[in-house]
Amino acid sequence: MGDDSEWLKLPVDQKCEHKLWKARLSGYEEALKIFQKIKDEKSPEWSKFLGLIKKFVTDSNAVVQLKGLEAALVYVENAHVAGKTTGEVVSGVVSKVFNQPKAKAKELGIEICLMYIEIEKGEAVQEELLKGLDNKNPKIIVACIETLRKALSEFGSKIILLKPIIKVLPKLFESREKAVRDEAKLIAVEIYRWIRDALRPPLQNINSVQLKELEEEWVKLPTSAPRPTRFLRSQQELEAKLEQQQSAGGDAEGGGDDGDEVPQIDAYELLEAVEILSKLPKDFYDKIEAKKWQERKEALESVEVLVKNPKLEAGDYADLVKALKKVVGKDTNVMLVALAAKCLTGLAVGLRKKFGQYAGHVVPTILEKFKEKKPQVVQALQEAIDAIFLTTTLQNISEDVLAVMDNKNPTIKQQTSLFIARSFRHCTASTLPKSLLKPFCAALLKHINDSAPEVRDAAFEALGTALKVVGEKAVNPFLADVDKLKLDKIKECSEKVELIHGKKAGLAADKKEFKPLPGRTAASGAAGDKDTKDISAPKPGPLKKAPAAKAGGPPKKGKPAAPGGAGNTGTKNKKGLETKEIVEPELSIEVCEEKASAVLPPTCIQLLDSGNWKERLACMEEFQKAVELMDRTEMPCQALVRMLAKKPGWKETNFQVMQMKLHIVALIAQKGNFSKTSAQVVLDGLVDKIGDVKCGNNAKEAMTAIAEACMLPWTAEQVVSMAFSQKNPKNQSETLNWLSNAIKEFGFSGLNVKAFISNVKTALAATNPAVRTAAITLLGVMYLYVGPSLRMFFEDEKPALLSQIDAEFEKMQGQSPPAPTRGISKHSTSGTDEGEDGDEPDDGSNDVVDLLPRTEISDKITSELVSKIGDKNWKIRKEGLDEVAGIINEAKFIQPNIGELPTALKGRLNDSNKILVQQTLNILQQLAVAMGPNIKQHVKNLGIPIITVLGDSKNNVRAAALATVNAWAEQTGMKEWLEGEDLSEELKKENPFLRQELLGWLAEKLPTLRSTPTDLILCVPHLYSCLEDRNGDVRKKAQDALPFFMMHLGYEKMAKATGKLKPTSKDQVLAMLEKAKANMPAKPAPPTKATSKPMGGSAPAKFQPASAPAEDSISSSTEPKPDPKKAKAPGLSSKAKSAQGKKVPSKTSLKEDEDKSGPIFIVVPNGKEQRMKDEKGLKVLKWNFTTPRDEYIEQLKTQMSSCVAKWLQDEMFHSDFQHHNKALAVMVDHLESEKEGVIGCLDLILKWLTLRFFDTNTSVLMKALEYLKLLFTLLSEEEYHLTENEASSFIPYLVVKVGEPKDVIRKDVRAILNRMCLVYPASKMFPFIMEGTKSKNSKQRAECLEELGCLVESYGMNVCQPTPGKALKEIAVHIGDRDNAVRNAALNTIVTVYNVHGDQVFKLIGNLSEKDMSMLEERIKRSAKRPSAAPIKQVEEKPQRAQNISSNANMLRKGPAEDMSSKLNQARSMSGHPEAAQMVRREFQLDLDEIENDNGTVRCEMPELVQHKLDDIFEPVLIPEPKIRAVSPHFDDMHSNTASTINFIISQVASGDINTSIQALTQIDEVLRQEDKAEAMSGHIDQFLIATFMQLRLIYNTHMADEKLEKDEIIKLYSCIIGNMISLFQIESLAREASTGVLKDLMHGLITLMLDSRIEDLEEGQQVIRSVNLLVVKVLEKSDQTNILSALLVLLQDSLLATASSPKFSELVMKCLWRMVRLLPDTINSINLDRILLDIHIFMKVFPKEKLKQCKSEFPIRTLKTLLHTLCKLKGPKILDHLTMIDNKNESELEAHLCRMMKHSMDQTGSKSDKETEKGASRIDEKSSKAKVNDFLAEIFKKIGSKENTKEGLAELYEYKKKYSDADIEPFLKNSSQFFQSYVERGLRVIEMEREGKGRISTSTGISPQMEVTCVPTPTSTVSSIGNTNGEEVGPSVYLERLKILRQRCGLDNTKQDDRPPLTSLLSKPAVPTVASSTDMLHSKLSQLRESREQHQHSDLDSNQTHSSGTVTSSSSTANIDDLKKRLERIKSSRK
Repeated sequence: MGDDSEWLKLPVDQKCEHKLWKARLSGYEEALKIFQKIKDEKSPEWSKFLGLIKKFVTDSNAVVQLKGLEAALVYVENAHVAGKTTGEVVSGVVSKVFNQPKAKAKELGIEICLMYIEIEKGEAVQEELLKGLDNKNPKIIVACIETLRKALSEFGSKIILLKPIIKVLPKLFESREKAVRDEAKLIAVEIYRWIRDALRPPLQNINSVQLKELEEEWVKLPTSAPRPTRFLRSQQELEAKLEQQQSAGGDAEGGGDDGDEVPQIDAYELLEAVEILSKLPKDFYDKIEAKKWQERKEALESVEVLVKNPKLEAGDYADLVKALKKVVGKDTNVMLVALAAKCLTGLAVGLRKKFGQYAGHVVPTILEKFKEKKPQVVQALQEAIDAIFLTTTLQNISEDVLAVMDNKNPTIKQQTSLFIARSFRHCTASTLPKSLLKPFCAALLKHINDSAPEVRDAAFEALGTALKVVGEKAVNPFLADVDKLKLDKIKECSEKVELIHGKKAGLAADKKEFKPLPGRTAASGAAGDKDTKDISAPKPGPLKKAPAAKAGGPPKKGKPAAPGGAGNTGTKNKKGLETKEIVEPELSIEVCEEKASAVLPPTCIQLLDSGNWKERLACMEEFQKAVELMDRTEMPCQALVRMLAKKPGWKETNFQVMQMKLHIVALIAQKGNFSKTSAQVVLDGLVDKIGDVKCGNNAKEAMTAIAEACMLPWTAEQVVSMAFSQKNPKNQSETLNWLSNAIKEFGFSGLNVKAFISNVKTALAATNPAVRTAAITLLGVMYLYVGPSLRMFFEDEKPALLSQIDAEFEKMQGQSPPAPTRGISKHSTSGTDEGEDGDEPDDGSNDVVDLLPRTEISDKITSELVSKIGDKNWKIRKEGLDEVAGIINEAKFIQPNIGELPTALKGRLNDSNKILVQQTLNILQQLAVAMGPNIKQHVKNLGIPIITVLGDSKNNVRAAALATVNAWAEQTGMKEWLEGEDLSEELKKENPFLRQELLGWLAEKLPTLRSTPTDLILCVPHLYSCLEDRNGDVRKKAQDALPFFMMHLGYEKMAKATGKLKPTSKDQVLAMLEKAKANMPAKPAPPTKATSKPMGGSAPAKFQPASAPAEDSISSSTEPKPDPKKAKAPGLSSKAKSAQGKKVPSKTSLKEDEDKSGPIFIVVPNGKEQRMKDEKGLKVLKWNFTTPRDEYIEQLKTQMSSCVAKWLQDEMFHSDFQHHNKALAVMVDHLESEKEGVIGCLDLILKWLTLRFFDTNTSVLMKALEYLKLLFTLLSEEEYHLTENEASSFIPYLVVKVGEPKDVIRKDVRAILNRMCLVYPASKMFPFIMEGTKSKNSKQRAECLEELGCLVESYGMNVCQPTPGKALKEIAVHIGDRDNAVRNAALNTIVTVYNVHGDQVFKLIGNLSEKDMSMLEERIKRSAKRPSAAPIKQVEEKPQRAQNISSNANMLRKGPAEDMSSKLNQARSMSGHPEAAQMVRREFQLDLDEIENDNGTVRCEMPELVQHKLDDIFEPVLIPEPKIRAVSPHFDDMHSNTASTINFIISQVASGDINTSIQALTQIDEVLRQEDKAEAMSGHIDQFLIATFMQLRLIYNTHMADEKLEKDEIIKLYSCIIGNMISLFQIESLAREASTGVLKDLMHGLITLMLDSRIEDLEEGQQVIRSVNLLVVKVLEKSDQTNILSALLVLLQDSLLATASSPKFSELVMKCLWRMVRLLPDTINSINLDRILLDIHIFMKVFPKEKLKQCKSEFPIRTLKTLLHTLCKLKGPKILDHLTMIDNKNESELEAHLCRMMKHSMDQTGSKSDKETEKGASRIDEKSSKAKVNDFLAEIFKKIGSKENTKEGLAELYEYKKKYSDADIEPFLKNSSQFFQSYVERGLRVIEMEREGKGRISTSTGISPQMEVTCVPTPTSTVSSIGNTNGEEVGPSVYLERLKILRQRCGLDNTKQDDRPPLTSLLSKPAVPTVASSTDMLHSKLSQLRESREQHQHSDLDSNQTHSSGTVTSSSSTANIDDLKKRLERIKSSRK
């Protein structure tokens, strides 16, 4: 027994292999427990059992086996490595488990199989199960079928491949075992569930009883689409999603995911192909030619039976098709015709795409046979041609169809049109491009005017179908000449049409009339069904393919359509602008004279033919003046030019007169609506004068003007034919020269090459050398546009001449045609369709080829010649080939119809004689050139056989074949080659030569393809087998081709295709795919522009193959390396730092060469500065190039050697891109740890990266961009600013990359540009990006323009360099760009500026052509309709562009603004004190660069205001009265912190998140409520208010519209905002800091809020509106009165201007103004009247009285009058002195108005003296009567007597006494008490001392310390006392002078002051029309807010001095200042 228990001690894995069943049982049980415990699927434990799992399932003991199966199931489910065991375990399950009697064992076996499928091993499992079906044991077969059924039911038909199962089904149905038959039935039902009727054809031959049973089961199945219930591991997330949807009851969405599964399986795909060629009767070809029709019928019937097979095997059907075609075309028995047609239908349906190569031969024959009237023949032919259409493309058969359209027989015409209509239904907009549509529409348009009604109807139907397919936009240009009735008919037809593509799968369901025909189901062909559309029904698969396969076609083929002759442009333009083609009848000379005399001075007409040349000259001058002044619409062009042509006309002898005459012609052509009729009058004369030495240039100018008016193609044709119809060689040569130039200016589109070529040939034969030279130059220019095919026309010229032409072409080689500069404005072809005229060089070339006269050679290809070529004797074959070569050579250009030649030549391609094969290849090359693009139709029958020759064993034959294939592909493009299975079939052949040549060819051609050919996927399996080919060269070529396949198909598709490979192969291939993914080139951009092609479209592709092979060996070794480095990085940083401490570490100690652990960048002290000096001193090359030359790379290497680790430098400058990737990976790793080093070498790093931009390898580029993103993020965190040198050597190259065709790259580059603004001022970025807009690459232009838009949007107009005007003019140029994207970008950018700056934009842009202007206005209108108009311009140029707050829409529209001097604009925003804005002390200057770079510490969602350290002027210090801020450095440090905190909190107020905003507001509220803290807010008021009204906008536009938001939240936010504001506006000192622009926006926000009807609907809405009312009152009372008045005036003006604004809004603004008017008597003294009057003046300028009177309401005009009246009443005549800020006030309506008022009031009251009478008032007063004076004094004494006003009374009395020193106040004092008298005297004395001694400003001036500096002295009682004692006026300059003297005395610096322009000059600058909105002026505002405080200290002090200086000696003033200084010192020390 001892032996028995030995096994207990063994480890588990040994137990499992033990011979004792108990031991094994125990082992399996333990293993099961272990498996359940292991959590990590990648645990090494699993691997121990890898080899044992098969034993688990195949155990011989049934009990033990059950346990083993359980353990195996858990293993498969959880082990990462389980997949490796699939094959052996499943085969074990099949053979050893499925035959077990225990049901449990079978269940577990099935579960294991399903689990393997779940872990992605479906194919292997299925393979084993299918093998199991061949087992003899029926139990096993049943279990295998059941497993397959369950797998299909659970995983669905995407995972379980149905084709192999369906293939074995019929065999299973025939089984003798009932169990097998039943199981087969069940799986058939399951399969039917997934693919529906596609299952019928394969099962059509099973037992009828079984079929009937199946039918019954099938009917019971639910119709809804089945969905998988179990998913692969990789799809498990999808499963989770489905469950969620189902739990939510939303089953519908899930259906969307997989709903398309049903039609995916195409019955055709499931069928086995049948080979029928060998089954044809032996005597078929004889019988089909037999004389007896019965024999012929027999032959056809034998074919008919064969072609009923639904899927036919590919083969050479050429002979069969030829025989059938002969019957259709030539047989006299119509029954046989119908029968042959049916056979063709069967072939087409059975072969599908493989039949395409024969389609071209058969289509014309069938179409011509439609002349038969018999319905059954017609029907058979219809079915045949429809079936054939589905095997090819419309493009391929279009020529044949169009040729038949001109047939005289109406039935043929009708049937062809109907066929076209049916074909169109299968097309989509992409497969029916313009190039196809155009010829078809032209032909159909002829038919709609046909005499036969059935032809007309058929044509209407076809046109209607086209309309439905591609839409009206595409078809309308072709229907321009169709009358209304017919057009309606076409539209009516279009509505009835039902498209096939619109219904894809639906179609099959609609037409379920599947009448199974005997032996063949309707599904595969519907041959018996009348409606031909059914043929497509069962084929949703291929149908879907057809359009996709075509996608590549249209762009290439569509091109010729664009410039096809002048007529074509005409029609296109009819659609665009009706004015394009001006047609006018010819007028008689009398009518012309009459019209001309109406517009020209009479003398002019009389002197036209005067004998005296001077009179004629004078007459011409008058004529010219008249033309210049005429309006376009009124200019009678034809009459004028006829007058000029009148005698002496063009025979004018005096050159001066003649020059003027020609100049006038040019003027008329430019300025008038000039028609071809007018042109005809003058062109002859112009051509006559073009050779004239003196007048030639004028003649050319006139011609160019005419070409611009009448289109170049027409003009050129006229001019050239005229020049060559006369003998003068000078004229001829000059005409050709003009044309060369004109083509460059106008571009080539539309020119008729043919017409020119005949003239050029004449010119080349001319005796005069100048004419020949001119002709050759013209050819050179044409070559630019047309390309090499131009030479074909001149091959028969003399060799000497030909060599000259070649030399000229050589010169032009590689140049790209210049962009057209003329002819764009009026007749831009962009009216036609975007991108139509894009690719000009291609246009031209195709165009020319189309124009070549082609010879028909089919008649020369006789049957004798064909039999010669096929002769047994090789010499005769050679003769035949020689003849063919001769025929082609002679014909030069041939028509595509070449009879039997293709089949004959095809036979010679596999000739045993290699010499003949080569000769045939040469002939085929010739053929390609001779036939041009039409060779397309022979690709399938001749092109593919050439590819077969690539497999020849002889090198030279292969080379010849490759050359031939390339010659063909050049003509055809790649699409034809890749369509269908032909190419993949070639690749399938296991011929190493063929494979390597073909793959090499594909690797070369694929990168240039713009669109993905769908059938390319068919080549992939063969490509994979090539990757593992025995031949090394084949493998290498396959690896080279891999990235290009992936570029078109994408990684996912390619990876999916590996599913069918063996597991070992699959892993290898996937590894290669991963590698290829890294090197995948960018897909060439679609053809946007000619210019973009050289820039990176095809270039990278060309270099690719060279670098690709290197990748495999290296990348595997390089990939893992960065990991260990990452691990080292943390330890490294300390090392790196110590190294930096020592600066240059000694290399030996670090052993850098071997050791890679040291720092990679070594810090060299002052290294960067030295490099910059060197570059400045031109010691080294400046980093500036178009492509990097070697010397630049060497220089960079040298510079790097001192500061970059040697090993890294080797990687960086390695020739292989893999090393560059490696270097970048290392640099990324070290970025964080070596910040100093990176910054020290930044200039070199950036330069190296610019070199990488010139690499063609995408992976390097992507990596470089990734690194740059990280780098700039780091730099911004380090607050580093790029130097000029770094920027200029990097940014331009980065900008070039914006034009990359790959989207990802463009996005990255834009992101980097975005981040760069954090480290380099946006205003400096601007010029670089602007430079980028001049690129030839349209993508780059568009992206740069967009970027400019973003910059302006984010940072305002200040970024526009050198000036906004210049920048905008440059941007506006692009509105006329050829490329649609560029035009849009330019328009959008200007709209952005418009949103920020209003109508001023139009001023800045200057003149635009009409067309551009209309486009711009249209776009602006559109953008106005959108809700979000202008993003707020942020305060400083601010980096975080990402959150441009675009929601603040409708607040920012400006009124029309006149141009303004930006200086004054700033001054204006400084509340009307221009001086403040002029020259500012350095520390208060607004340094834009500093601000942009100072991006603050915290990122938040709000433009942060930049904090300069200005908090030193923080708290008020009381010196008797004026408040001055104490300045102390210590204090500054203490508070700078507070300031930044406040900034941060304020920035959060504008947050988009409501809670964030509320929190910030509560914090601010706390500050405002505590008096001692509230002062901290000083200096931040504007910032806070801006944040607040931004939040108001956000609520108004976004939150209120957001349904999801709780409205209570919004109310809460509103109440926080309003509460905060009320707190703020109760603190007067803070309230006064709010500036005009900000107040304007604030009031706008509040009033908008009051009018928001959405709020009234909320329950607490009324309460909110009441609080807003209260707040508005507070704002009006407490703000600085000047600012608020000014803001209201501007707001009123804007609201009246804005059409969108509601009348209610203006009304509320006016109510606010009325309230202000009521407050005026109390506030008049604190108001800067000059500024208010300036605002009123601007208002009146914008709204003159007449305009105001037109307003619907009379309120505005009344408001204005009331305001002015009140001001006049309060100020008296003195008000006229406050117009200082108004330019040329004499013209001002305001002054006139005020004068009228004054006059009026004086007439009424004589004169009122006011409490502030000044200057003129005194003079008026002297006249005034004594009584008035007494009244005035009585009033004053009354005030002194009253308690409240006593002080004011005394002040007024003091004023009065000063002014009228002789006034007698005795009488008033006499009557009063002694006490009162002494009180008055004492009071007056105190006032005198205060005013003159201590310099105390009366508080009534209302200057608070925060208020901006007043340069224009505030009109207050104090000021008025100065210098007016003698009654003379004192200007501001006097005060400035005094201020200067005082400053000098105090030792203050005057220099800055001197730099300022005198105030008067400032005031005379143009007035500023509107107040800039707060955000506009924040730039200047910010620093000036601070500065105003600083200046206040001066102005307060200085004005005191000033006031006193009139009366006090200088010594006393100095004493006062000393006194003040001492006090200040005391305060400072006490602070410390």
